[in-house]
Amino acid sequence: MRFRPLQQDDDMRVELTSMTDIVFLLLIFFMVSTTFVDFSRRLDIQLPESKAAEVAQEVQQHIVEMGQEGSLHLDGQRVRLEELVQRLQPSQGQTVQRSVIIKADKRLPYGQVVTVLGLVRQANIHDIAVAVR
Repeated sequence: MRFRPLQQDDDMRVELTSMTDIVFLLLIFFMVSTTFVDFSRRLDIQLPESKAAEVAQEVQQHIVEMGQEGSLHLDGQRVRLEELVQRLQPSQGQTVQRSVIIKADKRLPYGQVVTVLGLVRQANIHDIAVAVR
């Protein structure tokens, strides 16, 4: 095998282009990763207690089911659309937190689901979920 002799005019230097790219990529990585630090967890905060605070002890969860043919069920019992708000109202003196899960058939028109959502909000329930598969 023949090797050519090294001449003086051959340039012997290290290519810095790829190393510069790597340094910039590392810099970007560290800049982005520092934004994920949660500074609120670094503080050891002990919250004060209050005797006057009103805490809801339990959560009352309702399930509204809407069938393809337009049937409406609240907690397994058939109801009419006009009765829904009245049935979702809390009993006298009841301070439980209430939530509703709406299970609607995907073939229902969108307007019917929005109507039921509006009625649930009218019953002063703000914790509303729509079930999906």
